[in-house]
Amino acid sequence: MTRLAVSRYGKEGPVLVLLHGLFGSGRNWMRIARRLSAEWRVMAVDLPNHGESGWTRTTDYRAMAEAVAALLADEDLERVCLLGHSMGGKTAMTLALTQPQWLAGLVVADIAPVAYNHGNLALIRAMQSLDLGRIVKRSDADAALAGAVPEPGLRSFLLQNLVLTAGRYRWQVNLDGLAASIEAIQGFPQTLLTHRFEGPTLFLAGAASHYVRRQDEPLIRQLFPHARLQVVAKAGHWLHAENPEGFLAALQPFLNEIPA
Repeated sequence: MTRLAVSRYGKEGPVLVLLHGLFGSGRNWMRIARRLSAEWRVMAVDLPNHGESGWTRTTDYRAMAEAVAALLADEDLERVCLLGHSMGGKTAMTLALTQPQWLAGLVVADIAPVAYNHGNLALIRAMQSLDLGRIVKRSDADAALAGAVPEPGLRSFLLQNLVLTAGRYRWQVNLDGLAASIEAIQGFPQTLLTHRFEGPTLFLAGAASHYVRRQDEPLIRQLFPHARLQVVAKAGHWLHAENPEGFLAALQPFLNEIPA
């Protein structure tokens, strides 16, 4: 089973587990985790092939959910609240639908249980194409990536995965493994469409995002019959980073209702 790295915030209270999106890591949640750590014991997880977690040749949502379940078992935890964004949201949904005994509540941030085609393979290929042996400083990598990834914000996000080790830059994210798994990552397990999670569930969508569409709502309610859907204003897909105050204002009332 893939080893998962965890960043921890807070020492007391019920447990809140945070799962990041594609190309991210647990540190993406730092601001939110710190704000919630006064009342929650927060665990921000690096999913497989990301951050400081172990790598696999390929992956899919069942494998990622199994890795999270193994982490919860190792930590001797029961009935956590699970919050996932994007790829992490699909991982959280998969765990809720296959092993609901672990969850006291579920929060899914700006993703639906459907397939997407957002060009992530092109981003992986652009990152793979960098000649890391010629990168002396991070700005070199930024300039080299600019042609394929013109958006500065997206480029900066991707380059968070570039780390300096023993005087040389390397990718901390497993680009080969993600490329081999991209169809599964952009999809959602069709075998789960007959499952249901009966626990409290909150879906949060960025007002400027198109990831959670009106036509997705019937399927969301089929799989998660107690789901609430709420829009976070002044935010796109990265709603917890773009409007953290709005994100927390939508999230905290739901968390306060989760049984400790």
